[in-house]
This record gives sequence, structure tokens and C-alpha cells, in this order.
Amino acid sequence: MTQISTEQLIKEWQTLLVSTSDSVCASTQQFGKQHALELAQSFYQHMLEDAVAAQLLSHEQVQERLSSSMQRWIITLFSLTATDDLQPIIAQQKHIGDVHARINIPVHLVLRGARVLKETSARLLNDHAQRAECLSFIAALVDMAMEVMSQAYTASNDKITRAEESYRLFSIAQNSAHEKDRQRAALLAWENKAMFDIAMGLHFSQLNTLSASEFGLWFRHKGAHAFEGASETELISATIEKIDTIILPMLKLDNNPEQRQELLRNLHEQTRSIAYHLENLFSQVSELESGRDVLTHLLNRKFLPVVMNKEINYARQHDRSFCLLVIDVDHFKHINDSYGHDAGDVTLQQLASLLSNGCRSGDYVFRMGGEEFLMLLVDIKAAKAIKVAEKLRHLVEKEEFRLPRGITLKITISIGLAEFSGHPDPQKLLNRADDALYQAKGRGRNCVMVAD
Repeated sequence: MTQISTEQLIKEWQTLLVSTSDSVCASTQQFGKQHALELAQSFYQHMLEDAVAAQLLSHEQVQERLSSSMQRWIITLFSLTATDDLQPIIAQQKHIGDVHARINIPVHLVLRGARVLKETSARLLNDHAQRAECLSFIAALVDMAMEVMSQAYTASNDKITRAEESYRLFSIAQNSAHEKDRQRAALLAWENKAMFDIAMGLHFSQLNTLSASEFGLWFRHKGAHAFEGASETELISATIEKIDTIILPMLKLDNNPEQRQELLRNLHEQTRSIAYHLENLFSQVSELESGRDVLTHLLNRKFLPVVMNKEINYARQHDRSFCLLVIDVDHFKHINDSYGHDAGDVTLQQLASLLSNGCRSGDYVFRMGGEEFLMLLVDIKAAKAIKVAEKLRHLVEKEEFRLPRGITLKITISIGLAEFSGHPDPQKLLNRADDALYQAKGRGRNCVMVAD
């Protein structure tokens, strides 16, 4: 799609503002300040009547924040005059469009919101002396803002779509032989432990479900997305649910030996069927290395928006939580200055290995750039994530990093932790984790700080 330049947009907005009388501009400005709250309330009342929009706006904190943001936007837009600098105004509309794309708000909802604003303005201006002129001006302002938002939305959405497809292919193919062996081993380990626990007389409520196991976390958060659309994916999902909701609950202590043996045989057969379907899925895969950080072989930040949006949607749909750990190497510049950039690269490679080995199969580890890393811990609350973060910090602190020429080095890391709060915009969560990391640095480094 051909993008309209900022200069052209400014010219079009100036034409509108110059052609509008001072009295209409002043009346519209006063109207915006007087009725911003009522316009925002009307907007969100209509949005909540839509099932899709309600999912995005149902969180109380989101509504409170968005309502105040909407009021500021209305006041700013309705107060424009021909003497204003329009560049920041247009930049704001582009930013809003980017956010809409990032949290996947459908375009029709944005357009409906614009219609609601114009209809509500018409009702509130019913007895105004310059009703027709003000309404025409407001409609033009809203339409032009929507045009800029839509252009930014389309560009961002195209970029996100390309990244999603690229990530899907990458997540299927990255080191597939190793991943297949790892997940088969995880599945077998769960089955062996479940059989042992049942033999020891544990009640089904004490058994670790397959969906909560290492294999289950990997499949729900990575495998199901990577192999989306394959029939085997649906079969594996259905089998996991059958094991967790039917077979395990039936393994009660009062079952007679024959029933118990039949249930155990069924459990084994269901696990074997998962292994069979998993083999078929991986057999369809060829090696693909795009999307990997060249130095550390971790995911690069290109796929972070895709992964975060996926996890946010999962958390909201299933009433789950997840946490971000933003990790930064303390005094990394000193390593480069004292030992050279090769030593810095080796340090980052060893740290990447520590971080990868210190998380579960379903978690994600990214290199954000330089000496900064990010971990996304799935299906976890802050209280448990703090323990994970502290474990990682201790692992790094006691590790000897081996540099070229036989030199060894000790390093520390600072970690900022933020738990998903329900807000659909991933940037909000990233900002909170970054703020927590900044606090950790301010506290003297080598510590974990949790976002408010």
C-alpha cells in the first residue's frame, strides 16, 4: 500500500483548519473540554456491547486508563487551530494506530468508535447556535484522525502478520531433531512418574497433570502454535485433555484391581498415541535457522511481539498469568574495555546457555540486543517467578565464565520482573519490566526487583 507522507497529511490538516472560522474552532474547543467525559463514556458503552471489544476492555484498570486517555485525545483533537504544530498531532494518531494493531483491535471497531463519537457529538450539540458548522468540523477532524490511524494500523498489521508467519515457520523448524528427542523424553518422563505415583497409592488430585508437565507446557505454548492447522495437533490436544480430565480422575484408590489395570493400560496407550502423532508432526519439518540471534542462537527480538501477543491472548482466554524477566549484565562495558569484545561475546554466549538451561520447555528466552536478555515465563505468578529469577541470579553469580587465553571471570546480573496485569498492550508489560530493571540497577545491581 502506498503511504501518504507526513508532509502531505500536515498540508491536508492545515487546509481544513485554515478554512474553519475562529468562532467554530473556539466553540469546538469549548465543547470538547466540556463534554470529553460524556463522549468517552458513550464511546466505551457502545464498545462493551460488542463481544470482541468487551474482551479487550473488560479489565477494570484498562477501562480506567483508556477513559482518561480518550478524554485527553478528544480535548486535544477538538482544540486544534491553524497556528498549531501538527506534526506531534499526526504522530499521536500514528502511535494510536500502531497500538491498535499491536493489541489486535479489529478495524471495524475503530470505525464504529468514530461513528459513535460523531453521533454523540450531534446529540450534545442539539441546541448549539453553530451546530451545523461545529458538527461538520468535528466530523472532519475525526475522519482525518481515523485516516492516519488506519494507515499506521495497516502498516503495523502487515509487519506483524509477516512476523507471525516467519515465527511459526521458525518455531517449527529450529533444531527440530533435538526438540523432538527432548519432548519425547519429557512425555516418557511424565508417564513413568505418573505410573510410579499411582503405584505408590497417590490420589488422583495429587498427580501432576500432563498439561502442567514439561511436555504439556511446551505443547500448549509452543508446539500447538508451531504446528497450527495440522490434524495431529488437534489429536494431541484432545488426548491431553482426555488424560487430565477423564483417566486420571478415575484412578481412585477404591477401584478394583481389574479396573485399575485397565485404566493404566489406557493411560499408556494414550501416551503412546501422543508420541506417535508427535513423530508425524516433526517428520514434516525441515531445518530452518532464520530468526535466531547469530551470537547466542536465542530468539531475537523480531519475534517478541508475536510471542507476547500469543501469550496475552492465551492468558486472557484461559484466566492464566505469565511473567517477564528483563535481564541485564552488570558492568558489561568493563568486560569489553578490559578484555576485548571477543571476551564480551564469549560471556554472552555462556550466559545465554545458562538462561536457556534454567527455564522450562514452555518458556521463551530472547536476546534483546547488547547485554540485555528477556525471559517470558508461561503459566506462572509473580511469587513463583521471583524464585525463578533469584535462582538464575545465583546461578550466574557463582558461575565461572571462561574467556579466551585461559582467563576466568565472575559476573552478576540485574533482573526486572513484571507479571501480566490483564492489559492487552504488550508494550505496557515491557515498560513495567524495564522500570523494574531500572530500579534494580539503582539498588546497586545484582538483585531482582518486581514491578508494582
